[in-house]
Amino acid sequence: MQLAKVVGSVVATRKEESLSGLKLLLVRPVDEEGREGANVLVAADAVGAGPGELVLVASGSSARQTLATDKRPVDAVVMAIVDSWDVGGAVKYRK
Repeated sequence: MQLAKVVGSVVATRKEESLSGLKLLLVRPVDEEGREGANVLVAADAVGAGPGELVLVASGSSARQTLATDKRPVDAVVMAIVDSWDVGGAVKYRK
């Protein structure tokens, strides 16, 4: 799993039929200080995340183990919305 920030969404009117009904989000991984990286990836949304929220993303075969993504061709899934995190006792983020 990795921390990421929701930076956008993807709309695809033509897609694999099994992806119908899945919201696709653009997420940018963040480091332990909350700094955004350069890469962006597309993740299926299993929890109703929105723009600007910090989330946990699972990728690879783990991405297909949520109720929303079971047996669907996804490589990344937003599986949690982060409320807070701390590093070494210092709070780095609080929603």
